[in-house]
Amino acid sequence: MMLPDKNIYGGLLPAALLLCVCSHAQSAADTVRVLQKVQVTTKLPQRDITPVQRMNAQTLEQLSSQSVADAIRYFSGVQLKDYGGIGGLKTVNIRSMGTNHTGVFYDGIQLGNAQNGQVDLGKFSLDNVEEVNLYNGQKAEIFQPAKDFGSAGSIYLQSARPVFKGDKKDNLRLTFKTGSFGLINPGITWQRKISSKVNGHISTEWTHANGRYRFRYKKHNSDGSIAYDTTAIRENGDVNAVRLEGGLDGKTEKTEWKWKTYSYISERGLPGYIANNVFKHGQRQWDSNLFTQGWYRRKVTKRYNLLLSGKLAYDYTRYLDTDTANMYTDNRYKQTELYLSAANEYTIAGSWKLALSADYQWNKLNANLVDFAYPVRHTGLLAAATSWRINGFAVQGSLLGTVVKDLVRVRDAAPVKTVYTPAVFLSWQPFGKTDVTLRSFYKKIFRMPTFNDLYYTFIGNSLLKPEYATQYDVGATWSRTAEGKLLKQASIQVDAYYNSVTDKIVAVPTSNPFRWMMMNLGKVEIRGLDVAAQADWRLSALASVNTRLTYTFQQAQDFTDATDAFYGNQIPYIPRHSFSAIATAGYKQWSLNYSFIYTGERYDQKANILKNYLQPWYTTDVSISRYADIAGGRWRVAIDVNNVFNQYYDVVLNYPMPGRNYKLVVQVNL
Repeated sequence: MMLPDKNIYGGLLPAALLLCVCSHAQSAADTVRVLQKVQVTTKLPQRDITPVQRMNAQTLEQLSSQSVADAIRYFSGVQLKDYGGIGGLKTVNIRSMGTNHTGVFYDGIQLGNAQNGQVDLGKFSLDNVEEVNLYNGQKAEIFQPAKDFGSAGSIYLQSARPVFKGDKKDNLRLTFKTGSFGLINPGITWQRKISSKVNGHISTEWTHANGRYRFRYKKHNSDGSIAYDTTAIRENGDVNAVRLEGGLDGKTEKTEWKWKTYSYISERGLPGYIANNVFKHGQRQWDSNLFTQGWYRRKVTKRYNLLLSGKLAYDYTRYLDTDTANMYTDNRYKQTELYLSAANEYTIAGSWKLALSADYQWNKLNANLVDFAYPVRHTGLLAAATSWRINGFAVQGSLLGTVVKDLVRVRDAAPVKTVYTPAVFLSWQPFGKTDVTLRSFYKKIFRMPTFNDLYYTFIGNSLLKPEYATQYDVGATWSRTAEGKLLKQASIQVDAYYNSVTDKIVAVPTSNPFRWMMMNLGKVEIRGLDVAAQADWRLSALASVNTRLTYTFQQAQDFTDATDAFYGNQIPYIPRHSFSAIATAGYKQWSLNYSFIYTGERYDQKANILKNYLQPWYTTDVSISRYADIAGGRWRVAIDVNNVFNQYYDVVLNYPMPGRNYKLVVQVNL
């Protein structure tokens, strides 16, 4: 039994010891430049008009994380669903509004999935990611595609930008990772300076793992006694995946552009749920994801800027279930997407700007299912926005218009939908040039029903309405830099918010117990508080400590039907309290990183009763790195220990997570 009031102390105690040890670090004659490799986060900009959290390349390198999904757990207000194992599905939602309300952007263009609206962040490696940003509401810019205005919260991934020192024309990075679960993970990144204005890059990696790990499974009787307590090995969790991406980017005095192509091909086992002594499933999944995208930005005149963007994507998924207990299934899906955007920005006077963006998106889904609808979706978006800053006060407003038309081969297509959604953002530095910024925002946004919601055989409902979310936020940021002092930089960001989700799309049973139907029945209200604080401590010329703390409180209640016994209960899998801590200490060529995550009690069903209660869980990760300059290369060797205290826990019920595991990383930059 994991008790939060004891377990959390067990995780925080090593952090306190780490800070104490680092405070006694002694000076010595050595280079200072390696200390920059251990910063925990970049500063929270005090003039950001929207709540934003950031992690830069140095932070991501230090964390014991394999994918983007692992890293963003350390942001406040984020809930991650992890179905276990190195290849398990990992989806994220922000402030309890659901995965489909979260936009994920890679190098400025949104990653999409018209079939189910979910982006598996476990597929995106950190090896070629330079920065991860999380915005609530929307990014604090008006000069952007219309799609960027269309999410309740957004995650922006920025791939590594080539930087060449002196006369150097090539950068080469070789990485090799190995460890638990039979992990073998080599990677290569090559950057080339083609000319003074054009750079190229190629990045690739192979991930292979058997996914086998020990887990513990308990079954309780109705009186609370233990029916059985079993330890077993997780099976069918293997993964074999190849990522390959490359592209070109260029910059002149008036123009900037970037083009890239991304490919991800994988085969993986789906270990499935653990229940009633069934520990092994035989489902397999094959994925082929390919997209090519680019953008071009030009300063046409002193006042007018133009941004053109485009993307073509193809996704193939095969799902195979050969379990004899279930119906034999071999489903194959093919998605195609075309996306075009033109954004315009005009400066009227001073800092007063206007922007107009127009986007078009075409989606098509094919499948080998009987009576499949073969849907095609045409989406047009038009966004008008303005921003103005004066004497520490800033305002940004936008109106997004969306028109969606679906075409299908069989059954009825959903009616044409036209939706207008506004947003207003305010910020104010009340004391002139101070360290304090106050801000607030209001935004109404929606998410379209997915192809599965509308047209999935025997379940879809073509009459579904969009699911609306209304957001209110009030917050403040304090940030201060003090060069030459013990505390070099510190910041704290606090936001209180209220979100309301109406016409929530849910699956409800029909008169046929084997047939469910998607309906607009849900209503959820979310009240929350996000806190993010970070500090950089310079103990001596050669020793530093960087810390980051986040805390989230959320009361996410279901107000769908006042006659339900669970009316007003916390919605499934949303903890009221969650907390994370990161501490990174650097001394000479060494770096030590400590990471801690705590997730409070939750319920796996709508009714908040003992039967559905999920215990709190925490994990503690430790990583130690050594840097060295050898044979003209910058070497890094790291040892990661994840889940140090070997906690057995589930993020999603009956999908057990790994216990203590290890990873060795060897990397050289040439």
